[in-house]
Amino acid sequence: MEMENTTRRVLIIYTGGTIGMQQGENGYTPVAGWMEEQLRSRYAFQDPYAPPRTTPPSKSGVRISYDIVEYDPLLDSANMETRHWVQIAQDIKKYYHEYDGFLVLHGTDTMVYTASALSFMLVNLRKTVVLTGSQIPLSELRNDAVNNLFGALTMAGLYEIPEVCLYFDNKLYRGNRCQKMDSSGLGAFSSSNLAPLAKVGVEIEVAWHLILQAPVRPLRLRLIKEQNVGAFRIFPGMSASLLRQFLQPPIRGVVLETYGAGNIPATRADVLASLQEAINRGVVIINCTQCAKGSVRSAYESGSVLAKIGVISGADLTIEAALTKLA
Repeated sequence: MEMENTTRRVLIIYTGGTIGMQQGENGYTPVAGWMEEQLRSRYAFQDPYAPPRTTPPSKSGVRISYDIVEYDPLLDSANMETRHWVQIAQDIKKYYHEYDGFLVLHGTDTMVYTASALSFMLVNLRKTVVLTGSQIPLSELRNDAVNNLFGALTMAGLYEIPEVCLYFDNKLYRGNRCQKMDSSGLGAFSSSNLAPLAKVGVEIEVAWHLILQAPVRPLRLRLIKEQNVGAFRIFPGMSASLLRQFLQPPIRGVVLETYGAGNIPATRADVLASLQEAINRGVVIINCTQCAKGSVRSAYESGSVLAKIGVISGADLTIEAALTKLA
């Protein structure tokens, strides 16, 4: 629900990404301190008659007061690693009781991985956590950064949605249910198996029936520690020795990216033997479809053989969600 307190507090965790980059000699690069300067200079993010880092009032009269934690160094999201996911989760936990919501500014390439990881690490989350970024930097005259940033700040500050979300192009998604679908379009993300949690137009329409119920227990962290996990994509004519090599120690968990509704070539006894051997050693293997929409089902023999040897159905999990959940 939208809150009606006079002022709501949001912590912006700025990790890097295109949104805060400027053109340099070798292309776009992030600049320390620049993001906060830009927000101070824009009316949507700074009411000139209010204290620093305070927005003008919303239609319902609520202001958002925000602080910024800027990471050093700022990262292109292609350089994001497991330890950075843990750092973000720990920062949210550290400041959890000081703010009403959290906004993570992040590069788009691995944003879904981070959103998925946070959704599994922040157990019993009661506050709104939103990730956003942009395809065009804030430094460019024509950009999608202002719209994404203000929309995400609005959702994090004015609405109680106890989930890790991703906001992009006027839509709020459940973070672990979406994927990056477009490398250059402004509507870069989509959630094929779950409708957006909110759509922002003339009015903000929240699909409250989809929002998870706020937990009663206090927030706790379940940190990601396992790095010996990976994803293997099934493809026609693949070598069983390649799969067997991939499944060797120290691997402990695998997302098996299969055809259609969770199928593999059922006639490949060598492939099935490699999978069975790994499962017998304790490797956890999750069956996820290569398709963007739909789920794993045992409707065909080529899919049911996996269940029989102990491969776990990933249902409609995205590859990113399955991988971070394994970790």
